[in-house]
Amino acid sequence: MKDKKRSVILGVTGSIAAYKAAELASLLVKQGHEVFVVMTKDATEFITPLTLQTLSKNPVTTSFYDEKESWHPGHIAQADRADLLLIAPATANIIAELAQGLAGHPLAAIALATRAPILLAPAMNGKMWDHPATKENVATLAARGVEFIGPESGMLACGYEGLGRLWKVEEIAFRAEFLLARQDNLIA
Repeated sequence: MKDKKRSVILGVTGSIAAYKAAELASLLVKQGHEVFVVMTKDATEFITPLTLQTLSKNPVTTSFYDEKESWHPGHIAQADRADLLLIAPATANIIAELAQGLAGHPLAAIALATRAPILLAPAMNGKMWDHPATKENVATLAARGVEFIGPESGMLACGYEGLGRLWKVEEIAFRAEFLLARQDNLIA
């Protein structure tokens, strides 16, 4: 199974840390994976789809209306193709949407439809991370088998210091590689 190129769906949400998705996409491609980026509308305010398209070497999905190349709904095709769904950065909003099973945009729909492992790398204000609603949503997703990496402590974009920073990109890529290898071992 290791000879097969594995597909990573990289979800990017509306956090200031979205710019780090460029480095993450590049690292995943260098690891030999096919990377397909799916961005929320808010993510496009922080980094352009063109940047991520160039680094991933694949079209970037930002809307259900991007799905015009086939009769097969693109978000379902991506959910089926995924060997891993990695959302980095994962905002409090996407965590809440996933916990509630909402599918109002392609990234959430892919998460709902995929049977691949899901890895979330949260990034948000520390008060948001510590809020009981976020803690409950994280616990709900963890109970469903969703894995988390981070967040870490440090200076946040809002000027506060605390828990909420996106985990180091190299370590996110390493964790993604670990989950893919674990999948290979389960299949073999």
